[in-house]
Amino acid sequence: MNKAQQPVSKDGEFGAGLSLASILVVDDEPGMRNFLVKILRPRCKRVEQAANAEEASKLLDASHFDIVILDNVMPGKSGLDWLREQRKLGFFADAILITAFADLETAIAALRAGAVDFVLKPFRSNQILNAVARSIDRLHLQRENFLLKYELSADVSAGRGRLLGPSKAIAEVRGMLERAAPMPTCVLFTGDSGTGKEIAARALHAMSDRAAKPFVPVNCATISPEVIERELFGDVTTSGQGRRDGLLLYASGGTLFLDEIAELPLSVQATLLRVIEEMRIRPFGSTREIPLNLRFVFATNADLPKAVEEGRFRADLYHRINVLNIRMPTLRERIQDIGELSAMFMQKISNQLGMPPLVLDEQVLLNMSCYDWPGNVRELRNLIERSLILGEFPPEFAGTGDAISSEAVDSLHLVEKRHILTVLDACDGNRAEAARRLGVSRKTIDRKCAMWDG
Repeated sequence: MNKAQQPVSKDGEFGAGLSLASILVVDDEPGMRNFLVKILRPRCKRVEQAANAEEASKLLDASHFDIVILDNVMPGKSGLDWLREQRKLGFFADAILITAFADLETAIAALRAGAVDFVLKPFRSNQILNAVARSIDRLHLQRENFLLKYELSADVSAGRGRLLGPSKAIAEVRGMLERAAPMPTCVLFTGDSGTGKEIAARALHAMSDRAAKPFVPVNCATISPEVIERELFGDVTTSGQGRRDGLLLYASGGTLFLDEIAELPLSVQATLLRVIEEMRIRPFGSTREIPLNLRFVFATNADLPKAVEEGRFRADLYHRINVLNIRMPTLRERIQDIGELSAMFMQKISNQLGMPPLVLDEQVLLNMSCYDWPGNVRELRNLIERSLILGEFPPEFAGTGDAISSEAVDSLHLVEKRHILTVLDACDGNRAEAARRLGVSRKTIDRKCAMWDG
């Protein structure tokens, strides 16, 4: 095997991105096609070839390519004419033009047609490999830049964090995430606002084999119904700005997290259902579909079955996304986690604000355990931040700095009672289910309830 045929390592001179690239070679000369395939195939993930524009169009209809290497002079239709035609249909690859003519007019025409680079014939293998590597690097930088700007503008970084706590309820969630992570299955996170649905979705992504790929969160409630379809699926008709890739394409290879899915307009729900089932999208204004490779994860705090009954949510879409439903417990159901969560928030936020942390003594934690937390974990975080800014906890949470008193011990029994009754209420009085969630025996629940009834 000669040097041109040898695959480069991930840290080789052409970069790691080359090994993940899918490339289509379009040239009417068999010798040139064979030469390009010979130097690209050992280094790239996938390389296909076409002898003319018609063959190339069929391959583009069937598959997505990162780069098309295109000869300009071909019988029947020139490479530039074909490229202009494909841009109107929906062309979602970078084009590298190879030509024997180095005149300025050809260069300008290539740029106007949407080519990102052109290579003059005759060329050496390193020249075409460098052109492909530059294009791949540009695509990756463009994608990373978009996702970074998107996270900053949407403030989606607020959803980062870890699923902390020793409670049985959160341990069950972690167990379900571990089982679901290797699967491509759709996951639906349900639960009250502030229970950490996005954090759980990020944890699922991090545990999966897609962890190195993008996690793209989309809040369906914050994007206007008029533009959400183009934001999700893309637009090839954007005048003067070239095509606009949708969020589904930016999530390629990774995970797309659709939060507040109940707020998605009915017209877009129908399109989304087809995309999930076929794993292909057709951007706005395009006649060509693009295959997808991503995982769909959803979240809502709404009652989706009720929304289906009322006609606000499609029944077929509900059954399609409700393959695996992971309910996030309220903070009232996991009061054992308050200490660990509070300590984490205190350390993190005090560092961010550059302020000394407040003391989380037993009395403060006891007072926190007695509170209902309607805003769940988000409300706990906000309490910690507000208390740090003011320099003290609100009176209803304030501690004494002393060791826990006998009255506090009695109060802890009340906290235990309150917690068990809350879980029983969530289980509609089913003591066996409540015992399972609490990690205790059914006899323990019966004994406690008999004692309280007495």
